[in-house]
Amino acid sequence: MPAPLNLLTDIDGLSVGHATDLALGSGVTVVVFDEPATASGIVLGGAPGGRDTALLDPYLTVEKVDALVLSGGSAFGLDAAGGVQAGLREIGRGLQVGTTRVPIVPQAILMDLLNGGNKDWGLHSPYRDMGYEAFAATAKGPFALGTVGAGTGATTATFKGGLGSASAVTLSGHRIAALVAVNALGSATVGEGRHFWAAPFEEGQEFGGLGLPATFTPSDRSMRLKGVNLKATTIGLVVTDAILTKAQAHRLSIMAHDGLARAILPAHLPADGDTVFAAATGKRALEDPLDFMELCHLATLTFARAIARGVFEATALPVEKSQKAWRDGRASDQTAG
Repeated sequence: MPAPLNLLTDIDGLSVGHATDLALGSGVTVVVFDEPATASGIVLGGAPGGRDTALLDPYLTVEKVDALVLSGGSAFGLDAAGGVQAGLREIGRGLQVGTTRVPIVPQAILMDLLNGGNKDWGLHSPYRDMGYEAFAATAKGPFALGTVGAGTGATTATFKGGLGSASAVTLSGHRIAALVAVNALGSATVGEGRHFWAAPFEEGQEFGGLGLPATFTPSDRSMRLKGVNLKATTIGLVVTDAILTKAQAHRLSIMAHDGLARAILPAHLPADGDTVFAAATGKRALEDPLDFMELCHLATLTFARAIARGVFEATALPVEKSQKAWRDGRASDQTAG
């Protein structure tokens, strides 16, 4: 079952902040750890964009990160991590290298350049400033979902995408939570209707309580894509309060990708850049090998639930011909954005 907020901030030892620009049709979301967190991750999409993602490989040297960044803007959005680094250096965070501190801030980006927002920003992109703004806005407790932060300009094949989150608690009391910016080439919903592929994992009515359709037609199972434009990529992370090794964090990111594949159909396409990070704040030891097995299982479920919540909570961008949101009606009535 979910922890109290059903959000990433149910995990002790971290804060979340957004920068949102509705006119731009894009944004940034930052997760800052109170203390460096053990982290890893994996890319399974065919067209990823990221910064410092290679260091997360479990066989490489650096084990801990200061923050993780999710951003819109495609390759331009990679400037956001620089803004987060600036904020972290201001407060004395980072790996000590001689007299300099170097904050470790891996980042993943999604493609939202074709959603109707005004991308005519001049010489320099706004993402470095947005990264700093999101860092400055980080806080514990409740935070907004849907068309905010990295989910601002997100779209899917059928409905407006957005930022989603979900949490869970293991039988032994460990917490795990997911945060996802849903910008899939495929669809989070079944056919042209409003049922979510993630329905079997829903807790309460966190994304509408519709369940699955009573029957599935061949059309329901057919492939739905945004089209030939490269405007895809679902990016996110899972975090636990458990003490994990870097290799265990890597396994957790793989399990979260299983949740992505259960909540979006199709997933991990050649034009997606699907990327998932995993981190452990190290507050609670694992007493039994089965504890980690359950964390892996819940990484799958929470990531799937977070994807559905991101679409469920989204609202349409206030721009001409923007993609309509799930709350606006059936997918068959949509104008693709």
